[in-house]
Amino acid sequence: MRLLVVEDDPAIASFLAKGLKEAGFAVDHAASGGAALEMASSTTYDLAVVDLMLPGLDGLGLIEELRRRRIRVPVIILSARRSVDDRVRGLQAGGDDYLTKPFAFEELLARVQALIRRATGAAEPTRLAVGDLALDLVSRKVERGGRALDLRPREYALLEYLMRNPGRVVSKAMILSHVFDYSFDPRTNVVDVLVHRLREKVDKEFATPMIHTVRGMGYVLRPA
Repeated sequence: MRLLVVEDDPAIASFLAKGLKEAGFAVDHAASGGAALEMASSTTYDLAVVDLMLPGLDGLGLIEELRRRRIRVPVIILSARRSVDDRVRGLQAGGDDYLTKPFAFEELLARVQALIRRATGAAEPTRLAVGDLALDLVSRKVERGGRALDLRPREYALLEYLMRNPGRVVSKAMILSHVFDYSFDPRTNVVDVLVHRLREKVDKEFATPMIHTVRGMGYVLRPA
């Protein structure tokens, strides 16, 4: 899933981006409200984390403009403002959640996951299963045939994306958009490399492969 972090403090932005990437999200960063508005107008995000104190267009103005343009990305507001009135203004402007600074990253991550669950309109499972392959979204443990698989963060993110779309062909551009932090470049081979690494762990020691290449189209996960 792809997130937008809107924060003008370089240290906080780096901290947020690093933690969210390690949690398996693709993360884009905007240092101003104006830049964030442009990015959200041209790219579909699953969620935005927005600081209120931004240069130029501030966080409240950004959220109000997103809603005026009918961009319905869920928004978590970050702010040092702790009063009830400030929280009410943020939520009335169109924010979906409000977290005061300083905060524990674990709490932010839990709120991100909860808000994404709510935005889907359906209960979020805590476990994904395709055939004998199982992924626990809480513990982030992966097993196939009862055997634990040790995945790196990008490998986990790709497998989660494939398991959320079983039987559906996903293109390299789709994988780049959901797993990496940049737009599709037809010259890059990072997707091929990542798929190869994942296959080494998911398929190599098992009789029936689950990750298949659809020539000229992309990749698909099918139950063994």
